[in-house]
Amino acid sequence: MSGQNISYEKRSRRSGIRIMRRLIGLVRPLLPVMLLAVALGTISYLCAIFLTILAGYGLLHILRVSVPGLMSFGSAASEAGFLSGTVLSTLLKPELGTLFVLLILLAVLRGILHYGEQYCNHFIAFKLLAIIRHKVFAALRKLCPAKLEGRDKGNLISVITSDIELLEVFYAHTISPVAIAALTSLVMVLFIGRFSVWAGLLALAGYLAVGAAIPLYFGSRGGEKGMEFRSGFGELNSFLLDSLRGLDETIQYRQGETRKKQMEERSEALAGMQKELNRLEAAQRSVTNLAILLFSFAMLFLMLCLKQAGLADVTAVLIASVAMMGSFGPVTALASLSNNLNQTLASGERVLSILEEAPQVEEVEGMDSVSFSGAEAEDVNFSYEEEQILKDYSIRIPKGKVVGIHGASGSGKSTLLKLLMRFWEVQSGQVKLSGRDVRGINTSDLRSMEAYVTQETVLFHDSIANNIAVGKPGAAREEIMEAAEKASIHDFILTLPNGYDTQVRELGDTLSGGERQRIGIARAFLHDAPFLLLDEPTSNLDSLNEGIILKSLKEGKGDKTVLLVSHRRSTLNLADVVYEMDNGRIS
Repeated sequence: MSGQNISYEKRSRRSGIRIMRRLIGLVRPLLPVMLLAVALGTISYLCAIFLTILAGYGLLHILRVSVPGLMSFGSAASEAGFLSGTVLSTLLKPELGTLFVLLILLAVLRGILHYGEQYCNHFIAFKLLAIIRHKVFAALRKLCPAKLEGRDKGNLISVITSDIELLEVFYAHTISPVAIAALTSLVMVLFIGRFSVWAGLLALAGYLAVGAAIPLYFGSRGGEKGMEFRSGFGELNSFLLDSLRGLDETIQYRQGETRKKQMEERSEALAGMQKELNRLEAAQRSVTNLAILLFSFAMLFLMLCLKQAGLADVTAVLIASVAMMGSFGPVTALASLSNNLNQTLASGERVLSILEEAPQVEEVEGMDSVSFSGAEAEDVNFSYEEEQILKDYSIRIPKGKVVGIHGASGSGKSTLLKLLMRFWEVQSGQVKLSGRDVRGINTSDLRSMEAYVTQETVLFHDSIANNIAVGKPGAAREEIMEAAEKASIHDFILTLPNGYDTQVRELGDTLSGGERQRIGIARAFLHDAPFLLLDEPTSNLDSLNEGIILKSLKEGKGDKTVLLVSHRRSTLNLADVVYEMDNGRIS
């Protein structure tokens, strides 16, 4: 690619509501489990709240305060629909024995139901994280290589790992708590409102303030900071990756102190952002606790005023106040989410941006199959952003021939191969295989017809055999060994501790560039495609190994077509015809 970067679309950050709506949309396959979690969580919180309320009734019984209208209240509450008349009338009987049994029952139910809710939420979260990871990798595969060439790999790793992991907070601790808080608050507004409409309205105001107004206010203040923190975290990952890759150069040129200072500066900047988020979280917690106290005392004061006016009795004063003080749990859970939610939504934005990004090259399927009978480029023009790489470029590659292209680095040789692979689209002109434009060939057929060996062979953390088998998944060991022999790497592999089963990760940097390149060539031989595209296939080899591989290519190619590009004349001795390329033109 000659070091050029492909530009990709940039999005302005969407609102938190839009991010949440998009993330919630991913829950649809698990909606029944989510509804179960909400139901269990709501009943669990109501059990905890009514523990306090029943304790209040028990206190009234001990003090022998009369409870006028208690049973009529039970009937009215039954009509409200949140407890049946029979259950509530039993629930509110003043006998201490019954109250004691009910308290134990509610406490046990609270624990069981809370466990059930958490189990459902985490089941949803981890299931969805697996689904999202699959979607992200599928999206990256479609974006690759045109949209990923030159992109910050550290930030991509941050998205794939920590950003997706942070979404667990949203799915396990955000969606159902919001619904649980809304339902529980509605039940409590109706319950408290039975004593007084004004008390019900005050309860509603308290729940909205603690569960919505305060979190939204502090969330708006910390939203940009959360996004800035996640981006900074990704940039720090990139810096660490660069530092690890460049350790040899850092040591050689004595840049250790400089890199260390740069890392400290980045870490301190990130720590500063974290401190600011922590300050916002502490401020929100303080304001939330103050609001809970103010609304609790406001309820007590309101009920005392109503009693003075003869509109409420002692029971109403005590129970409404106790119910208000003990029912902030669900909305407090929402309030504590907002600061973590800032970073979670920032992570969601980064993940969604990848999922929604349109690939530069769309995969093709549903076309008639085609067999290889040659390749060509006609009047092709291609640019990386503003730099034109190929201009009115044409070349014909007949079936069964070895065509060589010679040219200096940056002349467009590698670009031509990537256009033939349809990694990028031409701006004008046509790239054809078997007389058909590659844009009209099924992507799977295109990959089956072509084997591409790049300048830098990537090896996976797996065995040597499995690294070669990338060219043909499920290949027999005999096929793998035959391909390795053609690539002149078989004898070397046999000297390794476990032969073909030696793990690449155990070798570290002990594999030379030439050995890596020969493994890449072995993959191409194993793939057994009719059209071989070789991009500087012997650039890391000495003249002896180059000669062995070129001899294998010549003897083993059969009726294969080979397009061989190199800046070394010796490599092109294999070719039937050699073209010179200079600044994107053939000569």
